[in-house]
Amino acid sequence: MEKNQTYVKPTQTIDQLLIKAILEDQFPPGSTLPPERELSSKLGIARTTLRESLQRLARDKWLTIRKGQPTLVNHFWQEGNLNTLENIITNTEHPTENFVVHLLEVRASLAPAFVREAVLKNPAKVIAILAKSDELEDDPASFTSYDWELQKQLAVLSENPIYVLLINSFSQIYEHMGLLYFSHQQNREATHMFYARLLTAAMSKDANQAEQITKEDMLKSITLWKNAINSTDQT
Repeated sequence: MEKNQTYVKPTQTIDQLLIKAILEDQFPPGSTLPPERELSSKLGIARTTLRESLQRLARDKWLTIRKGQPTLVNHFWQEGNLNTLENIITNTEHPTENFVVHLLEVRASLAPAFVREAVLKNPAKVIAILAKSDELEDDPASFTSYDWELQKQLAVLSENPIYVLLINSFSQIYEHMGLLYFSHQQNREATHMFYARLLTAAMSKDANQAEQITKEDMLKSITLWKNAINSTDQT
């Protein structure tokens, strides 16, 4: 950052600008921010505006504000929370393969549990949602839209609101991931088969089978995602 240059674009908030700077290692974890007077001058904003932003980022565990000392940049992967995750996803324009794989691994841990609860508590509603998979157009956008809505609704039907909050944290990145993943015909076919198997389990009200089917599919999707990335890199 050059001194006295204004960095805030009309489409950016101060919070986003500082988060991007942290994610891009301009202010790496463990470092300290410049004094407020210097930083506000570089950003071209009032110190009161900067201070309000720093307070919000401290609340979300990006920073630690220390009285009489420079503001410390936290190790956000160790000290962050759901807001931190959502901000990372929102402010990461080109997520790395490892980052996406980590998200899929989390989904593979969560999805079987909330699918089981959804089938156990609301089998008829699960059946109604899955029945719509037969009407899907065979294109990436249709699969991406339906798959996101299915996951969210299954989380809602589990009747555990924490699952919904966790799933919602992925909303910013899911469209990018889904369009790439479902651009491959074999991935659409595999996913359609998953929907059919899950529908059979729901119709039988077999929550345990639904859990197992979901676990198998989530793990398989990680391998298919890696294949999709490798295929894209080679083109």
